[in-house]
This record gives sequence, C-alpha cells and structure tokens, in this order.
Amino acid sequence: MLLAITLVSYLGALAIRGWPARARAILTAGILIDLGALIAFKYVNFLSASLERWLGLIPSAGAVALPELNLLLPAGLSFYTFSAVSYLVDVYRGKVEPERHLGHFALYVAFFPKIFAGPIERARTFLPQLGQRVAFPADRMAEGLYLFLWGLFKKVVIADRLGVFVDAAYGMPAYAPTVDLVVAVYFYAFQIYCDFSGYTDMARGMARLFGIDLMENFKRPYLAKSAGEFWGQRWHLSLATWFRDYMYIPMGGSRVAWPRYYFNLMAVFAVSGLWHGAGWTFVVWGALNGLYRWIELVTARLWGRLGGWLPGAKNSPLLGAVRIVLTFHLIAFAWIFFRAPSIAAAWTVITRVAGSLTMLPRMFQAYRYGPELVLSVILIAFLLLVEALDERKDLWERVRVKPTAIRWAYAYLLIFGLLIFGKWGLAQFIYMQF
Repeated sequence: MLLAITLVSYLGALAIRGWPARARAILTAGILIDLGALIAFKYVNFLSASLERWLGLIPSAGAVALPELNLLLPAGLSFYTFSAVSYLVDVYRGKVEPERHLGHFALYVAFFPKIFAGPIERARTFLPQLGQRVAFPADRMAEGLYLFLWGLFKKVVIADRLGVFVDAAYGMPAYAPTVDLVVAVYFYAFQIYCDFSGYTDMARGMARLFGIDLMENFKRPYLAKSAGEFWGQRWHLSLATWFRDYMYIPMGGSRVAWPRYYFNLMAVFAVSGLWHGAGWTFVVWGALNGLYRWIELVTARLWGRLGGWLPGAKNSPLLGAVRIVLTFHLIAFAWIFFRAPSIAAAWTVITRVAGSLTMLPRMFQAYRYGPELVLSVILIAFLLLVEALDERKDLWERVRVKPTAIRWAYAYLLIFGLLIFGKWGLAQFIYMQF
C-alpha cells in the first residue's frame, strides 16, 4: 500500500505538470486513489455498520446485511496518504515543482521517524532539505538527542503512568468509583498530550540526527486561552494546517456569509474527528470542538468587555488565567468522547461525575491517595512548570548557553528519570491506531 500510494502520487504529479490541459482530472484521480485507499481500509466497515443500523430503523426495510471488508489497517496510512494528497494539490497549485527523483519522493512519503504518527510534512519544506549537504554540528546533534530524551520521558514516565489510571476507570465506567472517573478525565488530558507530543519530539529529535528538520507539532497546548488558539496554534499543527489549507480554505473559509462560515468550521472539525477513528465517538468529539468555536465567535465581544472591566484590560493576567483554566476544562470534557469506547460509555462517565458534583469534595477527602497517584500529580506539575518556562523562552536556548557540566547534568537527570520512573511495558503510542 505504501508503494502504491508513493507511485500514484509521484507519477500523478509528473502528469499534472506534463499535461496541463488535463491537470484537474489527473489531480482528481490521484486524490480519489489516495483517499480511496484510506476509506477502504479504515472506514468501509464503519460506514457499512452505520448504514445497517439506520436502515434497521425503517420498518419496511427489514433486516439488512451489508458487506464488510475486514481489512487490517496499514501502519501510518492516515498520515502518509495526507502527505501524498498535499503534494499533489501543491503541484497542481504551482507551489512546488514535481520531484523527479523517485528515491527522494519515496523518502518524503516514508521517512521512518514520521511515517507512523507524523508530523504530516509538506513537500515544499521537506524535499529541498534532501538536496542540501548534510552537516553534523555538535549543537544540532545535542539538540536532537535532548529532544528525543524529553519525548521519551513524556511517553514512558508520564503518559504510560497516567494510562494505568485511565484504562482502569474507562474499562468499567459504570462500576468505577466516581473519584477514579474524575481522576481519569484529568489524567487522560495529559496522557494523550504526553503520548502524542512525546512521539513527535522523538521523531523530530531522531530526524535532526539525520540532518532533517520536521515541523513543530505542539506548542504548549494547555496554555491556550481559547479552543481556537488550542486547535489553530498549539495542538497537532501539521493536521490543523492540513485541514485549513486543503479543506477549510477551498470551502470558502471565513470569506463567506456567516451561515456558510459556521458550516465550514463544523464540517472541518467533524471530518477531523472522523479522521482520528472510524467511530461516532470521534465524530461527536470533533463536533463538540466545532461547537466550542461557534460559542467563541458568538461571545467574542463579551470577553472583550469583560477584559475592559479588569485591571490591565484585555491583557489582564487574571482574565488570561481564567481563560486558560476554562479552555483546559472544555478540552478535557471533549476528550471523554475521544477516549471512551462508545458514546454510551462516555455518557456514563459524564452523568456519574455530574450527579456527584456536590459530594466530590468529601469523596476526595476520604479517597486513598497511593504513591503512584501522588507521583503522577507531581509529574504533571513538573510538566506544566517546564511548559510555562518554555513559553517564556525556548528550553533548548536556555540549555545551550549553560556550561558543559550543567548540560550533561540535565541529560543525566532525564536518563536517570527514565531508568527509575519509566513504565517499560511496551505500551503502544495512542496515535498509532489512527
């Protein structure tokens, strides 16, 4: 499948430039083949089962059994098909020249650090790097290794530790203690962040050792002051910008009448949710984040007036802190649908927690806090401290200017932290399933 997508996109781009009169038809065919493979492997069974249920609601339809493919999902398919589609569109738009070196193009599609879970690179930034002479300066190698170590730390020390609590609570949400459900909701927000951003940091660090720069995919997302900032400027930026450039803007973006503008936003979020997984939980998750964007647009003036009443006006630290906390809780609430195995399970978590809100303080007071839970909270606090420092000034810039002994000390602290606190159970990266 990887070879097929590579060849179709490579030859398709050459054909687009070679036959300009038929460029649009060739582009359409290439996109249909690339995305058709993704749909066939990932969505046919989901669409078939959903259609069966809908037809079952019609009394005259009777029992309907639609065919299923039951194909194994090729690793990384969601990511490298999007890279291939963006390449074809960019060639058609004239933003990049067709790559004539098949080996270079195949490397763009299948570069091993990014193939499983991104970032979703663009050809116009990746391919030019292959034509440059590779150098291995000490600072670049050190930065790549630090980045890899930090990503590995986030994965095996933080994410996999939090995952133990999350899996236990979401495995049986109807029977888990309410406090465990609350803990799982908060912990999952940090688990998925450390798991996915950890993979990206490891991929970027590894790529730098080979002389390749991959795009930054995360920029301290839980410091966002709105859902728009979270999705547009801080979380999974390679996917967010892909949907912006190849779906949202071609649909008209914000330069349309307001009903169409709101529809465009919701459509992008819903499709983005479906991209993550073939299930209605992902669609609901995407639509919920789209709803957040709708609400932000409606209440934008209200926030502006509120900022005018506080010290420092719109730049009030108090207002900023309130917006960060509110945004985090909205995002964490939406993650419930992303993590739950079904909509019914997600609703169980929500109703059980909501029904016990007034009793939660006493429940937490009587809760037994084991050492693993306490360590998990400490690690989350440590992560937030690092993120806050990084927000002010890039951490590598801080480390790079330190004396050699201090730089080595930071590296050994990460290594010892991995050895002592790492959960080395070979837990799969969450985004591997997408």
